[in-house]
Amino acid sequence: MDAEACRQADWYDLGHRDAIFGLLRQDQIYGEQCQAHGASVDVARYTEGFREGRHEFEIRTSGSHD
Repeated sequence: MDAEACRQADWYDLGHRDAIFGLLRQDQIYGEQCQAHGASVDVARYTEGFREGRHEFEIRTSGSHD
């Protein structure tokens, strides 16, 4: 991520996107990239988005509609 992306990131949306694509958490990678630009990850928002996205991913991949 570049400096602008780090400062303007919607951490909830990034976490959600990572999870629905079946990725592992990327917040540490984003943190390293953004730290180089003097910015930081909102880990709480990222985690919240990731949790929601993971739930959607699991429903979609299991075929369950609960």
